[in-house]
This record gives sequence, structure tokens and C-alpha cells, in this order.
Amino acid sequence: MTMRRSIASLRLLAAGLLVASLPWQVALAAPGDQAGFEFAVLGHSFNAGPDDGPLKKAIAETSAFNASFVVATGIKAASESCSDKLYSQRKDVLDASGPPLIVSLSASDWANCRNSRGRVNAIERLNRLRDVYFADNQSLGQRKLTLSRLSSTAKFRSYAENAHWEYGGVLFATVNLPANNNHFLPEAGRNSEFEDRLVANRSWLQRLFSMAQRKKLDGIVLFSDGDAGVLNEDDNSLLPSFSSKQDGFAGPRKQIRTLAKKFSGKVLLVDTQRTVEADGKEGKSKKAAASADGPKIRWKGNLGHVSIDNDWSAIAVRPGKTPFFEVRQRATRPSAQARAKASTVRR
Repeated sequence: MTMRRSIASLRLLAAGLLVASLPWQVALAAPGDQAGFEFAVLGHSFNAGPDDGPLKKAIAETSAFNASFVVATGIKAASESCSDKLYSQRKDVLDASGPPLIVSLSASDWANCRNSRGRVNAIERLNRLRDVYFADNQSLGQRKLTLSRLSSTAKFRSYAENAHWEYGGVLFATVNLPANNNHFLPEAGRNSEFEDRLVANRSWLQRLFSMAQRKKLDGIVLFSDGDAGVLNEDDNSLLPSFSSKQDGFAGPRKQIRTLAKKFSGKVLLVDTQRTVEADGKEGKSKKAAASADGPKIRWKGNLGHVSIDNDWSAIAVRPGKTPFFEVRQRATRPSAQARAKASTVRR
């Protein structure tokens, strides 16, 4: 009898622990297929240099907004140091986010880095970022999202920065497309980093669209630093071009357009590409600078694009409604727990 009572007590204890853990599990669970949700995108908040203030403020506001998750586009300004110390310090700042936070690299994080002797060490710094930020399959933030990385494929072991996750019937993914013309270098010789990454991204995009189509998802959202120009009109002129600059985004742009035409859902591209001044300093987001009312999504068929300015924006996913994706007015709202408490008080 004593043994039976002990077993019964252990079962009750286990049941109690399970019930106690349910609110935390629910907080991390994705909404149902018909439930809308909102995610936040941090713009490039480093124009003022090494001041963490704007970034910390944006993280605090997105946490108060209670976004389902946050995507940070870049971790530093081009004028800042490329040191291991800064990489580590900035990771600590990003990791303070309440919601899960996913990092999408920008050109300013690595492409223009130089060592102590003034020599370009972009590839070495890119590899270091991969070690610091993408060592496992978890997001940053106090709550976590489990991510799938391109580096899980043996052929593309190096490309851990490309990650995808599914949430609420939508596939989200980061794609390393730096804003500096996709890091295409005009110097003579093989453009090894650009060419190798082009192959990896081509395989990545094909995988993403195939997965979303097979699972009959409602949408795909791609985050990148550079604007691939998917909505731009192509130059079909028969006259020869006198521009010597090769378009580093031509390949990804053509592929995304082709894949989007075959996809039954909506496709949204989100970037934070900024203008670059003559002195090399970053200016405003080129799309945001043209719009006094904040970022807006432009559509052509099922393909949409938006550029986020240097603060942050919330984007709503609205199943069964038009538009399916919508940039929301930023407003701090109570957390789910606070809303539930308020509802109980009203009753």
C-alpha cells in the first residue's frame, strides 16, 4: 500500500510539473494556421558609430511590443571595429531580446574589414561571425526558436548564416546578400567568395521554395541586407550598355522571380539596403528615405518587397485577409500575460 501511494504521489508531482510548464510552452508555440501574428525587423541602427543606445532602445521596444520574433539586420556599422571583442559585446546586446532574435548579416559586419596592417580580411571576419553567432541551431533572445541552417548540408558546411524557420504557416529565411553589390569585386581574377556564395544561395533558395510548396505554406519571407531588385523593371534596351559595373544581384533576382511564379502563396523580401556616401559612411535606407510615412510593401503579383529604415518596424501576417503581409504602425502593446490578466479583471 505504501508503495502504491508513493507511485501515485510521483505521478501527481509529474502532472503538476507538466501543468506548470504549459504556459512557457504555449508562449513558444506557433499560432494556428488561421491565427495572425506580428514579427519585428530591426533596421540598421548603427549610423552613429559605436553607440549601442539606438540598438538597445529598439530591442527594448520590440520586447515591449511582444513580437513573435525579431530579425536583426546586421550587428555593426561599417565605421566600427571588426574585432572579436565588438562581435562578442554586440551579441550580448542582441541576446537580451525578450522574443527570439535571429541575426541576418549585413555587408558592414564583414565585407570592408581590414586587419592591423590595413589588408582586407573580409573572408576571415565572415568566418569568425559564423563561429560567434551561428554555432548551433538556436536563435538568440531570452526565448528561443529552433532554426535549420544551410550548414547542415555537407556541401555547404560554411554557410551557417543562412537559416530558416516555420511559424504560423509561413516559411521565414535569411539569405546572405550583402548590400555592396552582393560583394562582387571588380578586380581581375576569380571572385571566389562571391562565386562560391552564389552557388550556395542558389541551392538554398531552391530548397526553401520547394519546401514551402510541398508543405503548402501560405507564404515565404526572405531577409537580406541588399535589395535584389525583384520588382525593378529590367533594361530590355537593344542598345549596348556602357556601364562597366556588373550586377551582383542578377542571379538571385532572376531565380527568385522564377521560383515565385511557381509558388501558390505570397513571397515577401525584406532588406535594409542603405545608400553609401562618397566618404564611405552609410546613409538612409534608400526606400525609406523616399517615404515620409515609413516603409511600405510594394507588390507585383505575389511578389512583395519592403526596405526597413534604421529603427524598427512590425510586420503583420494576416491569414485569410488582404494584404496577407502588412507593415503595422508601431505601438507598444501589453504582453500576452498582461492581456489575460486584464481580461480576468474585466470579468
